Amino acid sequence: MSIDVLNETEVEVDLDELHEVARYAMDEMHVHPQADLAIRVIDEAAMEVLHVQWMDLPGPTDVMSFPMDELRPGRAGEPSEEGVLGDIVLCPTVAARQAAEAGHTTQEELLLLTVHGVLHLLGFDHAEPRERQEMFDLQRTLLLTFLARRGSDARITPPSGKE
Repeated sequence: MSIDVLNETEVEVDLDELHEVARYAMDEMHVHPQADLAIRVIDEAAMEVLHVQWMDLPGPTDVMSFPMDELRPGRAGEPSEEGVLGDIVLCPTVAARQAAEAGHTTQEELLLLTVHGVLHLLGFDHAEPRERQEMFDLQRTLLLTFLARRGSDARITPPSGKE
C-alpha cells in the first residue's frame, strides 16, 4: 500500500499520524494492499480554488476527496480491486476552527477528516439521512478504534454538521 502525505502549508501537522490513520482505515475496509492514496495538506486559498472548481461552492472547506479508480471496500479475505484509491486534500486552518468548536485538537480533527476522506474515496456519501448515518457511524468506529489501539485519550466527538 502506497500512501503519500505532503504538507504544502506552514502549519505543523503530524504527517506520520495521518499516514497511520489512512492505512488503518484502508486496512479495516479491506482495500487491496497495492492500492495507492495521496494526502495533501493545503492552505485556505488553494482549498478555496478547489472548492469553487469542483463543488461550485464559495470559500475553503475542510476536506475534499478525489477518487481515481472508484475502488469499493472489500471483505475479510477478499480485498478490493488493486488500483489508485485517489487523493484527499485537507485544510488545517479550517480544521482548526472546527476542532475548537468541537472541543478537540486540530490534529484530532485532521485524523477524523482523513478517515472521512478515505470513506468518500470508497464510495460512501452523506447526502441522504440513511447514508449519513451509515457513513458517520463507520467513520466514528474507525477513528475511535484507531485511537484506542494507539492508547490515545483523544476526545473526538462525532461531527454535528460535517458536510
